[in-house]
Amino acid sequence: MESALPAASFLYWVGTGIVAYLALHICYSLFKALWVWGVGNKVEVGPGLGEWTVVTGSTDGIGKSYAEELANVVVLISRLQDKLDQVSREIKEKFKVETRTIAVDFASEDIYDKIKTGLAGLEIGVLVNNVGMSYEYPKYFSDIPDLDNMIKKMIHINILSVWAILNLSAGRGMFPIPLLTICSATKTCVDFFSQFLHGDYRSKGIFVESVLYFESAIKTVGLQSQTNGYLIHALMGLIISILPSWIYFKITMATNKSTRARYLKKTKKN
Repeated sequence: MESALPAASFLYWVGTGIVAYLALHICYSLFKALWVWGVGNKVEVGPGLGEWTVVTGSTDGIGKSYAEELANVVVLISRLQDKLDQVSREIKEKFKVETRTIAVDFASEDIYDKIKTGLAGLEIGVLVNNVGMSYEYPKYFSDIPDLDNMIKKMIHINILSVWAILNLSAGRGMFPIPLLTICSATKTCVDFFSQFLHGDYRSKGIFVESVLYFESAIKTVGLQSQTNGYLIHALMGLIISILPSWIYFKITMATNKSTRARYLKKTKKN
């Protein structure tokens, strides 16, 4: 009976320690969220860092949003010249700023001399590495058609293209995602590389940020080396980080299986 008391006391203090740790972790996360999402840092992003902004994958979605949000003189880099010309005209008319375009396909390896030539002589303050690719729908690794070519394209577009400053990773780069194997792995590489590069060069005034989602991510530049880009996504990331891995994998597998089934059903009907 006496030996049971020290054991119970030990378990009590272990439990108390775990609860205290979790409480401190949650409080710190809430304070950090309040500072990042409440205060932000947007005023420090723009011409003050350098005259030009460079955005890859800039003709649609996130890349186009960055080009417009920064409202700086901008170099637009993407695959199709006609779409680049269209976005360039829109930005010129809306924001009255100068733009340049460079048309390259990041699936190729021989594009970087052309990019280097196009950027020569420009004072670049912000580089947004947004270009990327994923699956058309969730797939088992063994079911990916033309697998060797897909792996090469993913590496060229998702990894080789981002060896620089403000890198767009993805939520699927935070944790392993079943049925999005190659995409998840390449985006994880982008996230880790960005954080390590930030550690190497922050003291030299170069801030590297890995963006896992995008909405209000501009506010977090200078405050975080890794950002979810949006408060709700940050809370989702916090919850996922607390979940046991087996629960997380079960949820993501079920979600992607459902997405896969809906896509296949829809395409079969068509």
